[in-house]
Amino acid sequence: MEFIGKIIAVLPEKGGVSNRTGNEWKAQEYVIEDSASGQYPRRMCFEVFGADRIAQFNIQMGQELKVSFDIDANQWQDRWFNRIRAWKVEPATAAASAPVQGAPVPPPAPTVAPDFLAGDAKDDLPF
Repeated sequence: MEFIGKIIAVLPEKGGVSNRTGNEWKAQEYVIEDSASGQYPRRMCFEVFGADRIAQFNIQMGQELKVSFDIDANQWQDRWFNRIRAWKVEPATAAASAPVQGAPVPPPAPTVAPDFLAGDAKDDLPF
C-alpha cells in the first residue's frame, strides 16, 4: 500500500533489547498528512523499524513523501493493535514523475503546418 503526503510530525526514536534474541532495536514513528483530501485531510502514523532504515530514509519535518507500507496486527494482553510499518520511502516528486511500469505511452502530438500563415495575402476574413 502507498500514501503520499507531507510529514507533519517526527516522533521520538524508541529503542530497546529484544527478549528473544538479545539484539538491540530502534524504531521511529512519523505522521504524514494527505493535503489533497481538501477540507478533511487524511493522516497516518507509520513506523520505520531499524537504525539502518531510519538513517537511510532520513525523514525530515515538512518533506513531501511517498510511503510504501504494510499493515499488521499484534496481540498484547487480550487486546489487538495495528502496526503500519514503512518498507520504502521516496520523495513524492520522484514518485509522480516516474513512469508506471507497463503503462501505455501516448503517441506524440502530430505537427501539421497551419492552413493560414500571418503573412498570407489570401486573407479575406472581414475581421
